[in-house]
Amino acid sequence: MGTEKNIRLSRQDIIDECKLFFFGGQETTSALFVWAVILLCQNPSWQTPAREEVLQVFGNNRPDFQGMNQLEVMTMVLRVLRLYPPVATLNRTTYKKTQLGTLSLPAGVEVSIPTLLIHQNKELLGDDAEEFKPERFSVGVSKATKGQSLFFPFGGGPRICIGQNFAVMEAKIVLSLILQQFILELSPSYAHAASSVITLQPQYGVPVILYKRGKQGWRGQLSFCSSSMKKLGDPFSFHVRPILIF
Repeated sequence: MGTEKNIRLSRQDIIDECKLFFFGGQETTSALFVWAVILLCQNPSWQTPAREEVLQVFGNNRPDFQGMNQLEVMTMVLRVLRLYPPVATLNRTTYKKTQLGTLSLPAGVEVSIPTLLIHQNKELLGDDAEEFKPERFSVGVSKATKGQSLFFPFGGGPRICIGQNFAVMEAKIVLSLILQQFILELSPSYAHAASSVITLQPQYGVPVILYKRGKQGWRGQLSFCSSSMKKLGDPFSFHVRPILIF
C-alpha cells in the first residue's frame, strides 16, 4: 500500500487503523442504537408504527438486506442522529494554507465543528429544532435541511465515515429484531443525561422494560450501557453492549 511518492504504511500504522475501525464500528453504532431505543420509548407514537412496518415487511422472519430499504419509518427514526450524533464535535487540521469563507487559515490550524449545535440550530431549522420529530425527514435529508449542510453525524467530504451505511444497517437489523418480539418501555429508574466520553452516550445507562408481544404478563428487563455483557442476578436483567444482544 503506497502513494505516488511510494510512502507505505508501517506495521504500527496498520495496527492503529485496525484499532480505529474496531472502535468506530462498535461504539458509534452502539450509541446510535441506544439513543434510538430511548427515543422510541419516550415516543410510543413512533414505536408503534415502526413495529408495524417491521412486521409488515418481515413478519416474524429474520430481517434480510432486501427488506431494509423498505423500512421508511425506521429510517426516519434513526435520524435521532441529529439530536444525538456519535460525537458532539468534529475536528480537522489544515495541512496547508486554506481559505474558509472570509477566513484565511494557515497550515496546522485545528478547526472544531460543533456538530451538536449545528444539528439543533433554531435559526436554521426552526423553533422545534431540539425536538425528536422524525417526520421532518419524510421528504429526505436534503429537502429537510433546505440543501444546507445541517446534518452530518458521520462527517462529510472526502473524510466522511467509510462505515456510515454499515452502521445504519446494523442499527436497523437490531431494532427490527427487538421490535418484532417486544414492546419497549423505559424503567422508572432511568435518568436522562447525555455524556460526551469520546462518543455521546447516556451517562447512567438505559434500563429498559421489555413486554413480550402476545404473552400477557411476561416482562423482562435490559439495561443498555457500554460495559460488557454481565448478569446482574435477576433472570431477565442484564448489562449488555447493545451491538452484542443477539
